[in-house]
Amino acid sequence: MSDVRVIIQRDSEREERVVTTGTTAADLFDGDRSIVAARVAGQLKDLAYEVAEGDEVEPVEITSQDGLDILRHSTAHVMAQAVQELFPEAKLGIGPPIKDGFYYDFDVETPFHPDDLKRIEKKMQEIIKRGQKFSRRPVTDEAAREELAAEPYKLELIGLKGSAADAAEGASAEVGAGELTIYDNLDAKSGELCWKDLCRGPHLPTTRNIPAFKLMRSAAAYWRGSEKNPQLQRIYGTAWPTKDELKAYLDFLVEAEKRDHRKLGAELDLFSFPDELGSGLAVFHPKGGIIRREMEAYSRKRHEDADYEFVNTPHITKAKLFETSGHLPHYMEGMFPPMEFEGQDYYLKAMNCPMHNLIFKARGRSYRELPLRLFEFGTVYRYEKSGVVHGLTRARGFTQDDSHIYCTREQAPDELDSLLTFVLDLLRDYGLSDFYLELSTRDDSDKFIGSDEQWAEATEMLRQAAQKQGLELVMDPGGAAYYGPKISVQAKDAIGRTWQMSTIQVDFNQPARFELEYTAADGSRQQPIMIHRALFGSIERFFAVLLEHYAGAFPVWLAPVQAVGIPIGDSHVPYLEEFAAKAKAKGLRVEVDSSSDRMQKKIRNAQKAKVPFMVIAGDDDMAAGAVSFRYRDGSQKNGIPIDEAIAEIADAVARRIQV
Repeated sequence: MSDVRVIIQRDSEREERVVTTGTTAADLFDGDRSIVAARVAGQLKDLAYEVAEGDEVEPVEITSQDGLDILRHSTAHVMAQAVQELFPEAKLGIGPPIKDGFYYDFDVETPFHPDDLKRIEKKMQEIIKRGQKFSRRPVTDEAAREELAAEPYKLELIGLKGSAADAAEGASAEVGAGELTIYDNLDAKSGELCWKDLCRGPHLPTTRNIPAFKLMRSAAAYWRGSEKNPQLQRIYGTAWPTKDELKAYLDFLVEAEKRDHRKLGAELDLFSFPDELGSGLAVFHPKGGIIRREMEAYSRKRHEDADYEFVNTPHITKAKLFETSGHLPHYMEGMFPPMEFEGQDYYLKAMNCPMHNLIFKARGRSYRELPLRLFEFGTVYRYEKSGVVHGLTRARGFTQDDSHIYCTREQAPDELDSLLTFVLDLLRDYGLSDFYLELSTRDDSDKFIGSDEQWAEATEMLRQAAQKQGLELVMDPGGAAYYGPKISVQAKDAIGRTWQMSTIQVDFNQPARFELEYTAADGSRQQPIMIHRALFGSIERFFAVLLEHYAGAFPVWLAPVQAVGIPIGDSHVPYLEEFAAKAKAKGLRVEVDSSSDRMQKKIRNAQKAKVPFMVIAGDDDMAAGAVSFRYRDGSQKNGIPIDEAIAEIADAVARRIQV
């Protein structure tokens, strides 16, 4: 047997090794069970891959993102095998890995029941214990069609092949533009075929390498995400490298469920989604309206201090505007259908930037006016598919705190630097402080407009601004808007979830499409650079993020009721009403619970409502001209003079602190 020279790459260490022909990636890392695949020349390979002369081989550990995806996709295969063993008539859809888990779609006669998921889990455990081998097998298109003749959805993917990833979310796990492969699940002892699936891989070596998993739920899902296609049954699951990690994740989900903004919104009477309005359209109740007003008011004040100018634009426009901006050809699927009026098509506004361009263009502009910072709380409407609408975080109607800054090329770097600082400081004021930045760039697809040179310049501007913040910068190739690159502020909440917050985009293209110009110092006509910036993203979504971050217990300045008076007896109600009147005169939001409930019930009601201050008064308090405070954590402070008590609440509001 001849020798093969390979290089093993581990982080920054390179090891050259001479092995015999037929050596597999598994042989290179023999005995290390944490390694589940290999990366060769940038491509993920099964451990069964036979190394070739000159290969640079990098181990893929199960705890890495690629390793987790492989674990979860392998578990999805085991689940699909279990389903077809229990429900032989089930037809296979797509089963990709997703964040924290996986899913697989099935065409079955009746929807899955929770008891079915328990049976499927038990069958999966049996398959895992058998230690079936995942074995990759290249096939021609014709052979794949012949083998999978009973799987109509797989046949459709084979027909789409290179375009399947664009045609169906998750299809890239099944087919690519190159050769097709089928993964066979083989009996560990006999080598006999137990099950097979169309798949690109890679996979774990055997089913025994699946340490911990759980099936979560089932739901309906349209094939390829289109309501025109058959409705399939989707089973979601999760898989982790250890049982402890699985338990930690399930505990996390319990905490996340407690913080679900839809649940808290109903419990705290903040907002609702009436069926009469339609999916994804919220109404804010009085208490929710107070929180929203405070959010907007503080943001408005900070923008005024930073020399932004406030504008307003209508909710509908002629189609021509979105043709000029490029949104109709590039974003039509995200917009509601047009309304015909007076012989023309009108669209609900899906974004504010085209209308802000019209404001800039309404008259001649001088370089002396730049940077021109326009700001609007602008309500927009987007046609989100029913499967992705999710409370306030993914709505169909929402209000953006939208800014568009027009500046010269020379001003752009400093403007981006100060703009990003402004954004991060304002987010910190709302209680978020753990950030990283994501820089989204273009790729080679045809969805992006503008020259390579413009994109390179805009991307470099954003990169330099991001680096000045001293935060981690993560690249997102292909994630840019069609007209320009963007920086996204990614913020972690109280339980470690990451949310995309503010976005900043540099745009050379819309100023050109709208023929925007300003008169330069030398009298020439120049095109401004346009910077798009949404700080909250949308007020509704930011509201939801804060609601979950604080688990409904907002800091005092945002709380709809900042203090509630709780009388020990009915005779103490007038005294607390006087206290409330004095507090209201200072601009505080104070109520008195004068209901017939017992005092302990009133305290429990205030705790459920997550009121920051409970102000209690009895005979001793009245005699001393004082009140007692009971805080959210159950601690208490007695005998506080009325003026001092009001001052403490006012101070907490002024400093925007949590109590």
